[in-house]
Amino acid sequence: MLTILFDGIAYGMLLFILAVGLSVTMGLMNFINLAHGAFAMAGGYLTVVLMQRWDVPFLWCLPLAFVGAALLGALLERTLYRHMYRKPHLDQVLFSIGLTFMSVASMDYFMGSQQQIMQLPEWLRGRTELWDGALGMGHYRLFIIAVCAALTVGLQFILAKTRFGSRLRASVDDARVAAGLGIRVNLVFAATFAVGSGLAGLGGALGAEVLGLDPTFPLKFMVYFLIVVAVGGTSSITGPLWAALLLGIADVAGKYYMPKLGSFIVYSLMIAILIWRPQGLFVRKGGR
Repeated sequence: MLTILFDGIAYGMLLFILAVGLSVTMGLMNFINLAHGAFAMAGGYLTVVLMQRWDVPFLWCLPLAFVGAALLGALLERTLYRHMYRKPHLDQVLFSIGLTFMSVASMDYFMGSQQQIMQLPEWLRGRTELWDGALGMGHYRLFIIAVCAALTVGLQFILAKTRFGSRLRASVDDARVAAGLGIRVNLVFAATFAVGSGLAGLGGALGAEVLGLDPTFPLKFMVYFLIVVAVGGTSSITGPLWAALLLGIADVAGKYYMPKLGSFIVYSLMIAILIWRPQGLFVRKGGR
């Protein structure tokens, strides 16, 4: 039981890092970016290529995956996404879905359709058993929890305590007033989009070994990202975090105890929460 809880928490923390960028993007810019998983896939493939072809150490690959996905996000935001911000949501969905299928086809062409194998360092492959085996902690999952927890604290600090965070919150609450006060709202949004893409890339690098990595990655986990955003809400970091943890624990427990009903349990939990709190678990109302 404790092992299932531990694995569920690790899975949930990973889903949070993968989805928090989408949550911030939707909350800030009111933009539905269903291609968010493509940035995660890009970070995962970048990590695999760096490790397999150039023997770059795993720990060096993580920041490189973040930077690579962030640069890709910044480039696409300035060239493609910015033209879609004022479009209807249906246009945004069709646009981002198109990008998703383009990314799937591109990776299938350049990298092949097979699942990629990532060799972790020896010190991350072990497992620690506590209390006569009642709690089994995989070292890599423990590493994921530690990294994701540090990132969560860092994101919360940036949003609450820094000048960029105050400008970001002002832009969320009322973009026109923020622009009138001299805040470069477009630049703030562009930087936020790039950071969100970078976090997705980092999540893809961390999740390549746990979730598996192949060209269909953005399609397989798109629904999970949307569940985290829908249940957690788009106006805080806390909401998506709790939503991701609930989803991770429910998914791992459901697949362990009732393998054939695992997805049913996850979607039932999502429906129940959305009926109870249609706006998400934690909502901060702004003056958008």
